[in-house]
Amino acid sequence: MTNIFYQSALQLASGLFGRHGRVALLLSQLAMKMGRMNKNDLSFTAAKSKLDVMVRLVKAYTKGQYKGIPWKTIATVLAAFIYFVNPFDLIPDIAPVVGFTDDFSILVWVYSSVQIEVNKFLAWEQTQLTVA
Repeated sequence: MTNIFYQSALQLASGLFGRHGRVALLLSQLAMKMGRMNKNDLSFTAAKSKLDVMVRLVKAYTKGQYKGIPWKTIATVLAAFIYFVNPFDLIPDIAPVVGFTDDFSILVWVYSSVQIEVNKFLAWEQTQLTVA
């Protein structure tokens, strides 16, 4: 991806490893922004379930519960979160109607690009539910 805003977010994401408080703050900012979104927007509904899975993945990784994932995958997901919460990106969030389009596009693109690892996580998550 050649989006300079995403590339900047990726650099910031790599600095979050081992900084659990910073990751928790990022997840909090993400939740706050999602809470302000129009729940009837089609792009919101398309991205919401993917976002939920990626949040659970990052939480499990950060807590040390799920370790079977390359750090580059986590960095990619964190970069998508950083891009999403940043109001100044390719299409600023203040732009009516289209302001969040690029944010959701990045989330969906990242989800697709890490789909294999997400599927492994979902399988692991299912085993945790049956054990508990």
